[in-house]
Amino acid sequence: MTTAGYINLIIAKYNYWIYIVLMCIGLWAMIAKRNLIKKIIGMNILQTAIILFYVSIATKKGATLPILGHHDAGHFVDYATVINPLPHVLMLTAIVVSVATLGVALALAMKIYNRYDTLEEDEIHARVRES
Repeated sequence: MTTAGYINLIIAKYNYWIYIVLMCIGLWAMIAKRNLIKKIIGMNILQTAIILFYVSIATKKGATLPILGHHDAGHFVDYATVINPLPHVLMLTAIVVSVATLGVALALAMKIYNRYDTLEEDEIHARVRES
């Protein structure tokens, strides 16, 4: 494959590169940042990137919804022309879990701040060791 072929392949799959970048940003924020709120934001970015990835791989160009009317009874469905709704439904569940995880993480961050007066990991560890 030529260099132009590789470039065309990369451009054709631009959405996957966006997901990879978002996942890397989220993972980097969770690992490298010392502030708990920044870690929570990184976790949320990572979750969003994964949800977008799964929704995007479940779509097909030119496909329709798998809804059959009463006039379609007895006919076979051509599965190559319909979208599989299962990944979309699972990602709706993942969105609910993501929002719940975000709420619990922020509530824990508030409790930590109320107890230690900081959200910086190093300061929290130092204060935990003191007590």
